[in-house]
Amino acid sequence: MSALFVLAVCAGRVDATHAAMTVEVLETFPPGQEVTLGESQVFYLRLAYNTDAPRRIWARPYFEGREVDAYSNPSPRYAQGSGEALAWFSFTKAGLQVDEIRVSAGNSHPRVVANHRLRMVVVDNAAVTTAEPAWIARLRSQAGSVGPDPQALAIAADSAGDSILGGFMLAMLLVGMLGLIAPAWALWRWRGGWRVAAAIPAALMAFVILRIVIGVAFNPTSHNLWPFEILLSGGLASILMLGLWLARRLAGTGQPR
Repeated sequence: MSALFVLAVCAGRVDATHAAMTVEVLETFPPGQEVTLGESQVFYLRLAYNTDAPRRIWARPYFEGREVDAYSNPSPRYAQGSGEALAWFSFTKAGLQVDEIRVSAGNSHPRVVANHRLRMVVVDNAAVTTAEPAWIARLRSQAGSVGPDPQALAIAADSAGDSILGGFMLAMLLVGMLGLIAPAWALWRWRGGWRVAAAIPAALMAFVILRIVIGVAFNPTSHNLWPFEILLSGGLASILMLGLWLARRLAGTGQPR
């Protein structure tokens, strides 16, 4: 009972802490409830906040209750009291929709403190017919730690993402090749029961590859995650082959017979 009481008190304190933070959306740019945003164009929010402790503030786009993939601002820690904050986000591809913006505040465990409803569509190109309002530059200069220019951030994130993706794809390729080459080498070099054992990971890889080829032939979208299938099966085949190799070494059959 005492443990439950402590948990209840802690939960109450957490809720009270977050309840002490209020945020209101004052205006946006582009303005309005019907917004057409261009790819990589930035959507800004001017926020008014009141907090009893230093906290960070973010804004994230949602559509039909699900978060939409977008870049958003790194937030400084806003001091205790009241003031204005700048939040922004941008997209890297067209065809997305947004029907809600959720503003979160906090530190290690942020919570949603405000919602802004609108209809937003992201297109390839959207003409910007009006200049940025003065509050964007003012709030950006007041909170210099809000982060770098969003365009530069998007370019840097794309570059980092490409590097990570390239390394990941290379790792998957190497694992997949190892899962193919090791069983094939064992089938050629080993004899007897060891060859039969090596046929198991070889059959596994053959089945996965054949399944992907046949599936794509009938439905090109049936194996959109085929690199992960190769990675999983190649990893499993590599582990099996490593286990067999160690078993052969321990059994004293390291040389082919």
